Amino acid sequence: MKDLLKALPWIGPAVALIAAVVLFPVGVMFWNSTRDISQSGLDDGGVGLANFATVVGFQYFWPILGRTVVWVVGVVGITLVGSLALAALLNKSFPGRRLVRMAVIVPWASSVVMTTMVVHYGLEPYFGIINSFLVDVGLIASPEGYGWTRHPVTAFAWAMVVAIFVSLPFTTYTILAGLQSVPGETVEAARIDGAGGLRTYFSVVLPQLRGAVSVAVLINIINVFNSLPILRVMTGSIPGYSADTIMTMIFKYLQNQRQIDLASALSVIAFFVVIVIVAVYVRVVRPLKEV
Repeated sequence: MKDLLKALPWIGPAVALIAAVVLFPVGVMFWNSTRDISQSGLDDGGVGLANFATVVGFQYFWPILGRTVVWVVGVVGITLVGSLALAALLNKSFPGRRLVRMAVIVPWASSVVMTTMVVHYGLEPYFGIINSFLVDVGLIASPEGYGWTRHPVTAFAWAMVVAIFVSLPFTTYTILAGLQSVPGETVEAARIDGAGGLRTYFSVVLPQLRGAVSVAVLINIINVFNSLPILRVMTGSIPGYSADTIMTMIFKYLQNQRQIDLASALSVIAFFVVIVIVAVYVRVVRPLKEV
C-alpha cells in the first residue's frame, strides 16, 4: 500500500486520463443502453434489458453479426498472408529497397477516408479509372454495366479490399521487425543441413515470428472490428441493411434513426463480443508471453 501511494503521483495523471477518456464513456454507454431515450435526447426512464431484446430481435441482427465475422476474419486473414510475403521480400537485399519500404508506409500514412474515396470514385461506372482499367484488360465488357458500389455484395467486397490495403503497412512492418530479430546463424545452419528455402522459412523462421504475428493479428482484429469509415464510404449509399456490420448499424441507429438507447445497447453487445474474442485469442495464442 505504501508503494502504491508513492507511485500515485506518477501514475495518477495516466489513471485520470484513462478514467476520463475510456471508463466514463463506457459507463455512459452502459447507462444509456438501459434507458428509454427519445429521438430528441430526453430520458424517459429505465427499461431494463428491453433495448437489448429489441436489438437482438431485429430481423437483420444475425446476418449483420455474421457479416461482421466475415469482415474481420477475411480482412485480418488476407492481410496476414500478404504481410508475411511482403515482409519476406522487404527483408531481402535488392536495389531500391529503402524506397520500396518507404512506399509501403504510404497507405498507412494517408487518410483512410481519402484512400477509400479514391477507390470509390475509381469504381464509378462512367468515369471511374478502375472500371476503365478492368475494361482495358478484358475483365469486364463495358464499364457502364458494373456499378460496384451500388450492389451490397460487390460494395462489401471492395470495402474489404480497401481495408486490407490500409492494414498491410502496419502488419508488414511488425513482421519485418520480427524478421530482423531472427538469428542469421539459425537460418544458415538449416541451409547447411540441406533444408530448402520453403522448409527453412516454415520450420525455422516462421516459428520465431510467432510473437510479432500474434501481436499484429490482435491489434488488427480490434481495429478491423471497430472500423467504420471504409464501410461507411463504400456501402453508405446502399439502402437497407444488406451490407452492414455492427459498426455501421450503430452509426445508422445514431445518425439516421436518432435512437441513442438502441445504439448504446448494440455498442454494449459489440463491446462484449470484442472482449470475448480478445480474451480467447490471448488465452490460446498468448501473444504477450511470446514477446
